[in-house]
Formats: sequence, structure tokens, C-alpha cells
Amino acid sequence: MGGGRHQTDQLPPVGRGPNAVYTWEEVQKHSRRGDQWVVVERNVYNVSEWVKRHPGGRRLIGHFAGEDATEAFAAFHPDQRFVRKFLKPLLVGELAPSESSQDRKKNAAIVEDFRALKEQLEAKGLFRTNPLFFILYLGHILLLEALSLALLWNWGNGWINTVLCVVLLTTAQSQAGWLQHDFGHLSVFKRSRWDHLAHKFVIGHLKGASANWWNHRHFQHHAKPNVINKDPDVNMLNLLVLGNVQPVEYGIKKLKQMPYNHQHKYFFLIGPPLLIPVYFNIHILQTMYTQRDWVDFAWYLSYYARYYFCYVPYYGFLGSIALFTFVRFLESHWFVWVTQMNHIPMEIDHEQHEEWLTMQLKATCNVEQSLFNDWFSGHLNFQIEHHLFPTMPRHNYVHAAPMVRELCEKHGVNYQVKGLWEAWCDIVRSLRTSGQLWLDAYLNK
Repeated sequence: MGGGRHQTDQLPPVGRGPNAVYTWEEVQKHSRRGDQWVVVERNVYNVSEWVKRHPGGRRLIGHFAGEDATEAFAAFHPDQRFVRKFLKPLLVGELAPSESSQDRKKNAAIVEDFRALKEQLEAKGLFRTNPLFFILYLGHILLLEALSLALLWNWGNGWINTVLCVVLLTTAQSQAGWLQHDFGHLSVFKRSRWDHLAHKFVIGHLKGASANWWNHRHFQHHAKPNVINKDPDVNMLNLLVLGNVQPVEYGIKKLKQMPYNHQHKYFFLIGPPLLIPVYFNIHILQTMYTQRDWVDFAWYLSYYARYYFCYVPYYGFLGSIALFTFVRFLESHWFVWVTQMNHIPMEIDHEQHEEWLTMQLKATCNVEQSLFNDWFSGHLNFQIEHHLFPTMPRHNYVHAAPMVRELCEKHGVNYQVKGLWEAWCDIVRSLRTSGQLWLDAYLNK
């Protein structure tokens, strides 16, 4: 899972053979690293070796080991016929006729109704891209960068021009972040190889980051949002405790890496200002080096070569570093508040093995639609629709939303929509609540 074309050797199936039948109990035994099976449309696949070659990363498939991965497989792969070529040699059998198509306690009615909804959306053409939207979107990013240079070229590097330049560059970087997100999800072109190439250009050359780093991290988040030990976005390196479960566990174990009852205060110091310029930058470099990803490293270097070529003549080398750092600092604030407003205040728990619809709706919420909110958040104000259908072009979320809401109402699944300010405030409120839960458990349990 994780999508796209990827060359690999054909691996011989391991097991009793493609005609074997298994129970869910047998499949669930194969859920450890080095011994991983998944089920897709009742077929059982041994992916123990394939995980090393998987374009979406080793951990993504590992999160579904011993489970039914049908809904995730459908969500991540726009060209399923192509991907099935790689599944075929991994086939080790199928579920026994007496076994349910859904594992654990998944609701078959929700699964089937969600499948039907996706078919309706496909029939309405909501998975087809409007090329003009993305052409104009890329154009406005390039225009913002060109305007910053035009200011310096014509009027010099005075304080007013520098402030305007910072605003233009921060906006361009933030909007490029939303655009690379589209290409990373294979939601723009008909052929995924063009999405992959455009992704490397935007995230590498326009932003100075790594496409493979983003893929391996972000697809895990989509596959298991807000699931402790599976979603990297809720792995806060012991700096924060999130939700209602993790704080109590930390408190009972007397873990006190930080004064978590004050996390809603120090979040402003370690979260928005530092995520991109410090943590992400270090992690990107570390990932490219350990994975020997020299292609992404070349794209990464091309960004810095272009940036310093353009700005050193006006600010000098140290001045250009200062400009770049301040832009990253502001961009990081923009990124954190937009991406966390849909997730941190929602349910965060250990694996519950729920249907795709239920799992995604518990972990995500929407923010009210408006032209500004759409642009400012890169349409991530439609986080519900994006998580349910990650390959859908974002300009179609608004058309899919009423049908998703109707399905949620039918099955009693909470479809939550907030105002932008309310969503931001909820981040701080949830951190304060989690901190108090930790303190109570730390002192009294």
C-alpha cells in the first residue's frame, strides 16, 4: 500500500499454496515482523518479504499484518489492476468459506455501504482531476516567489521589502506544502508516475524536503490515524501526552519526561515554532542518509542551490540563512495549526480494528468551508473526505461531503464540523485536558 509503480523482483509465495484456506485465527497469528500476512478481498497474502520493497514503506503494511486490509488497499491505490500484478506471487490462499469477509467485530453493513458510496462518487466523476485547478495553483506559488525577487530587484533589501519578502516566501512555502500533498497522494494525474515526478519536484525543488520521507511517514498516518504506536503524528517523543488513554497510562507508570500538566503552555514553544525548522529538517536528513536516497537528496540540494543563488546577492550568506530560518519558523506555525486542528482534539487510542469509515471519523473532523479556509488549509478543512478518499482531487471534496455526511447519519457515526478559530482553540483545550488526566493518574493511581 502507498500507491504507484515500483519495480521489484517477483517473490515466490510462502505457505500452503494459493489453493489453501485459512481461518481468521490462523491469519492473525502472522502479525509479527518477519512473518506478516494480510487479507485483501478474502485473498490471503504473505507480505513478509514484500514489505522491504513496498513503495509506501515497511511500516505501513506492517500496521495491517494479521488483518483485513481491503479498505486501505482500495483507498491508497488508484490503479488497482497494476498493483495486483505484485500481489499475485504473494498469494498463499484465501479465507475459508465459513469465515466472514470482515475480521474482528467490523460492521459488514458499514463496510458495504461505504464501498457503494465510493462507487457512486466514482460514477459522478469526483475522482477525476480538473487540470486548470492545479495549473493555477502551481502558478500562484511560482508567482509569489517571483514577486519576492522582483521586490528586491527593484527596491532593494530594506526592512519593509524584507518583511514583504518574508510574507511572500512563507505563503509560497505553505501553499507548496499543500500542493506536494496532492501529488504525494496520487490525486492529480491519471498515471501515478507523473504524480511521483511532480511530487519530487514540488517537495524537493520548491520546498527542500524528501518525497520518500513524506510518503513513508504520511501514509502511516492515513492508514491508522490517531492510533498509538502506529500513527507517527501522535508520536510526540515523550514531549506531549495526547488523548484520554495515553496520559493515564503515563501517569500510572509514573512517567514524567515533561511537566505534562503544563503542556498546553509549553506547546507554544516547542510545537508550532520548531516542528519544521528543527524536527522535520533533522528527520529528513537522517532518513535520506540511512536509506541512501540520493535521488531525493539531489532534489533537496537543488532547492538550497536555487535559494542561495537568488538571495545571497541581496543579503549575503549569513543574511540568507537568517531569512530562510525566519520563513521556516513562520511556515511551521501555519503548518502545525492547520494539520493538528483536525486530529489532536479527536479520539486517540490503541488499535481498535474498526471499519475504515468509523476509524477515520473518530480521528478526524472538518472545519467550515469558505474560500479563505479552502485556500489557507489547502482544503484540509475537508479532512474527513480527504482521509476517507485520499486519492480524490481536493477540489471535489465539497461535492463529496454531503453524501459522506448522509452515510454517517445513517450509521450513527459522528460527522463533526467546527469553525476555524474553534478548531484551533480545541488543540489547546485538549492538551490541557490530557495534561490534567496525566497529573491525576500520576498523583492518585
